[in-house]
Amino acid sequence: MNGFLAEELAVFPANYAGHLKLALGALLTGLVISIPAGILAARQRHFAGPALATASIVQTIPGIALLALMVPLMGGMIGFWPAFAALSLYSILPMLRNTIVGLRGVDSDVREAALAVGMTARQRLKEIDLPLAAPVIVAGLRTASAWVVGTATLSTPVGARSLGNYIFQGLQTRNWTAVLFGCLVSAALALALDQIIAQFEKSARDRKRSHALAGMAGLVLIILPALSIFIPAGAGAGAGTGSSGAAPAEVAASQPLQGQTFTVGSKAFTEQYILADLIRRKLEAEGARVQTREGLGTTVAFDALANDSIDIYVDYTGTVWASLMKQDEPAQRSDMYAQVTAWLLDQRGVLALGKLGFENAYAFATSPETAARYNLETIGDVAGKPLSIASDPEFFGRPEWTRTRDAYGLQNLSIRSMDSAFMYDAVRRGEVGLITAYTTDGRIDAYDLVLLDDPRAVLPPYDAFLLVSPQGRENTALLNVLESLEGKISTELMRQANSRVDLERGSVAEAGAWLYEQVFPQEE
Repeated sequence: MNGFLAEELAVFPANYAGHLKLALGALLTGLVISIPAGILAARQRHFAGPALATASIVQTIPGIALLALMVPLMGGMIGFWPAFAALSLYSILPMLRNTIVGLRGVDSDVREAALAVGMTARQRLKEIDLPLAAPVIVAGLRTASAWVVGTATLSTPVGARSLGNYIFQGLQTRNWTAVLFGCLVSAALALALDQIIAQFEKSARDRKRSHALAGMAGLVLIILPALSIFIPAGAGAGAGTGSSGAAPAEVAASQPLQGQTFTVGSKAFTEQYILADLIRRKLEAEGARVQTREGLGTTVAFDALANDSIDIYVDYTGTVWASLMKQDEPAQRSDMYAQVTAWLLDQRGVLALGKLGFENAYAFATSPETAARYNLETIGDVAGKPLSIASDPEFFGRPEWTRTRDAYGLQNLSIRSMDSAFMYDAVRRGEVGLITAYTTDGRIDAYDLVLLDDPRAVLPPYDAFLLVSPQGRENTALLNVLESLEGKISTELMRQANSRVDLERGSVAEAGAWLYEQVFPQEE
């Protein structure tokens, strides 16, 4: 079994269980809402239009946008609940529409016959309308199941564990095996659930219990893999594991975090995944249990930290300065760090514990061929050139881009939003003229990219530093452990760790283990 399968199969039960919990919970909730609403709409036509219109509007919102909107709407909460709420809303339309269509499609002669024999409205609904409409309603459930299982893979950026964890991390680390694995398992789950619901549909249509029993058996089969999360994992099984029970006094003394549980967050790019793995290893070495919430957006991660949904994550001074503090002009490195740390503590109760020792800044990069062709040495040289620039979508919405564009006259530059996993290959092949590279990315040297000077110092510094939640900053033992990371990771060391994933195709766990050995050699 190769390294990927060994690592990913270790976390498969938790990812699969999270995905199944989201999908089945959302479908059940959607069904509970849709059936009564559909019955009411079928009887009162003036209610049907608004109900279907509302459900249709929800359906037009892109899945990832709806998931993201749930975070602020639910007070900054991340994880299961915002994803569950979004998926439940997403499931309503097909079931609501099919309930209305199914009930309205019941033969009027049958209803009149029921009325003639003295059935009440409730009896007609229970004995005639719903049984006859059941096949159509269940068909809507099948449609909803396909939508929900697929959309659930997008729940990773809001901190919900799902099969999307494989896809998002695989995209960022260019681990196409992980992407394919996540896609195939998700597709298999959607197909299996569709066939299970089909058995219930046949049971409703043919009035045969055998189909219902087959559906129940199938449901048990798809739930079984998720039950393995209740089997105790061995030591070192990965994120979220840890020792349980009371520890001997001498062990507890050497492991100050023994028995405590922490959640480490990360954003959605290689460096963040590696740093989260490094922090996890350090905390587990001190006896803690650790969970990870990976692939979070900047504001989602920060709000989760400020609300104590996660305990620790790494951010960058320039990001906090521009995206969270909404400062338009950069400051000197030391002054910026001082203002950032003060703002975090005063405004949100978040502790900036210390710099890790490296800076991961934005830098405008181009290929040697493009630099030579257009005589590019500084960002200002780009002005007026027929070039395009690619960056992650977040950058083009940040003040850094507006300030850089206006300062250097880049208004005519063609913009292309692109996942960071694909930018470097795109600029190397000449598909775009420029990219906003991350200065700790090993692909800069490997692809011989040219970094353009920023003589006006428009782009702010991006020193990496640890952020600790309001609750976490009260934990002295935790702070003492985390302080051991301060100043320990140089830019070159971080670039080498990133290269192990981005260039050498190693796993995040392998890169995290290597970095841990470099930072804490005495502990190996």
